[in-house]
Amino acid sequence: MNISDVTGSVAGEIDIFQQKYKTVLHSSNTLVDKVTRYVLRQQGKQIRPALVLLSAKMCGGITESTYRAAIMVELLHSATLIHDDVVDGAEMRRGLASINALWKNKISVLIGDFLLSKGLIYSLEHKDYTSLHTVSEAVRRISEGEILQIQKTRSLDISEEDYLSVISDKTASLIASSCAMGAATATDDESKIAGMKHYGEYLGLAFQIRDDLLDYTGDSKKTGKQMGIDIKDKKITLPLIHALRNSPQPEQKMIRSILKSSRKRAVKSDEVIAFVTRKGGLEYAAGVAEGFASKALASISPFPESDAKTSLQHLVDFVMKRQH
Repeated sequence: MNISDVTGSVAGEIDIFQQKYKTVLHSSNTLVDKVTRYVLRQQGKQIRPALVLLSAKMCGGITESTYRAAIMVELLHSATLIHDDVVDGAEMRRGLASINALWKNKISVLIGDFLLSKGLIYSLEHKDYTSLHTVSEAVRRISEGEILQIQKTRSLDISEEDYLSVISDKTASLIASSCAMGAATATDDESKIAGMKHYGEYLGLAFQIRDDLLDYTGDSKKTGKQMGIDIKDKKITLPLIHALRNSPQPEQKMIRSILKSSRKRAVKSDEVIAFVTRKGGLEYAAGVAEGFASKALASISPFPESDAKTSLQHLVDFVMKRQH
């Protein structure tokens, strides 16, 4: 199963969204237009716009305001990815050179700002105040999540609670917002909007934990990143947190000494992966992800059966089985 199979019930609507999105991205500034056309080439699975469309379809029907919400979400998501690449010093994004690798950091930051402002102005022009409020809250959460992760990574002092707070803000917030925004364009029923928001939050948590697991178990040819790259980048995720928590002090000290040294991380990431595997970190994290996946499914169980609901159920399964 691939993502197009999962989102097939809104395939036509996704095509319409993509055409509208290209139009909104256009700029009269030749450099901005050149970079934004490159941004379009970097587009991934477009799960977030699809979630906007599916949520609206399940809650009453897709409208013009639904397409605008999907555009806002994709603009914000693209902006955060560009800014992330600058913060991380990443040179590749989805198999292509990153914006900062081609145009350097200053242009990259400004393009990210351009996309974010484009989304905010676009919503104001159409008086989409509910969507504007929702997406602005997501921007706040994404920023705070990034800062908390940097703060905790520097001190190597990150608990499971901290980790869940970081991924809730950095990843789940925008997925939850996508679902809530889509629902709100189709219904005024607050219980339905809340149900979709909860679905998105739990799906986002499961998605990020599964993504972090791929650093230990994934095939680099499929995932697009080397195994152990999170360790080399000093990113402490749930499998490692669990392994450290369930180890004697001398073993913890040895692993932390590797994490503290960029030289050791570069050559000893395999040791950390073996440690996490031996301590049951992979099974534990997979179990936590399963728990969130079950909560996501429970959040939409009250909704009547429909093609959109089936797609949302299949999306949970897709996230849990993804290998890249």
